[in-house]
Amino acid sequence: MNSPSHLLVSTRKGLFVLTRGAHAWQVERTAFLGDKVTLTGVDRRDGSWYAALDLGHFGCKLHRSTDQGRSWTELAVPAYGPDDVVAVGDGKPDAPATLKLIWAFAHGGEGEPGRLWLGTLPGGLFRSDDHGASWRLMRGLWDRPERKEWFGGGYDTPGIHSICVDPRDARRLLIAVSTAGVWRTDDGGETWSICAKGMRAEYMPPERAYDEIAQDVHQMVQCAAAPEHLWVQHHNGIFRSTDGARSWQEIENVAPSVFGFAVAVHPTDPHRAWFVPAIKDQFRIPVDAQLVVTRTRDGGQTFDQLRHGLPQHHCYDLIYRHGLAIDATGERLAIGSTTGGLWISEDQGDTWAALDARLPPVHAVGWG
Repeated sequence: MNSPSHLLVSTRKGLFVLTRGAHAWQVERTAFLGDKVTLTGVDRRDGSWYAALDLGHFGCKLHRSTDQGRSWTELAVPAYGPDDVVAVGDGKPDAPATLKLIWAFAHGGEGEPGRLWLGTLPGGLFRSDDHGASWRLMRGLWDRPERKEWFGGGYDTPGIHSICVDPRDARRLLIAVSTAGVWRTDDGGETWSICAKGMRAEYMPPERAYDEIAQDVHQMVQCAAAPEHLWVQHHNGIFRSTDGARSWQEIENVAPSVFGFAVAVHPTDPHRAWFVPAIKDQFRIPVDAQLVVTRTRDGGQTFDQLRHGLPQHHCYDLIYRHGLAIDATGERLAIGSTTGGLWISEDQGDTWAALDARLPPVHAVGWG
């Protein structure tokens, strides 16, 4: 399988497109300089790139490029109806639902030309069947009575940050919500069921620790070659499913920490996964101020601590949930941090090289 030729780095001050030079990765071009690019997605069916922006007072924007970022066309963005509301908790009344953030991107199957998926704050899933020219809220999920029990993690409102489309049957999707566990559809988003059995929330009262809807999933990924295998980085642990999210097993005693936001899984080996641990809650910095990537190669039975080339002294870089990415070959990984650090590995994480540049805070990285 050919290795992707571009690394897309979404930052607080624009999109940076990197390519591999003779000796190192380097910035080839930029887009949206000065603007907050929260996420980029690649439609591998036709090569289109999509960039989501958060322009504050001017709202969220979405752009598409068909020439690898040399030019961009603005698209429609998802919109909530005048009667849509979202629960904000803490005894406060429901608030009108408005688009706050485009937080997840996925494309449909080979037999679904034009189909795209977006996950948003405040917890809505949207589908387009025309390459993003228009969007439809998946009301089968939005109108479920349990949604009133969803609540925010780091944000005031819940959000959908992970979308996994089954490569065998694109009508089957799994999404992860912070905070509302994992949900599954088998009919293209019309009907849904919760799938977080076995997850544990230590922040809840004991009687609700295993409540499926109370699980704060930080990120969920699916092995492309073995879609029944999924990995989750949860607020208080690492979880694995080998049966398509029907059940989850907690992976315990992983040093230096089981807290983090990001997770990646090898595209052909479901037993191999990577995480970036940190100290949780009010700290959210690397353990002992040392940036570490942990890797399992045996389904979570053992873990390696990968440090070579990563800063090990006075490092306070945090990796967001979309700040870790693996390419389609399973060899290259990239991590980008909240303080603008960017590191690339070309040997499955054994060694890392830092980009020779000072980037703005990194929201997401992805291979194009």
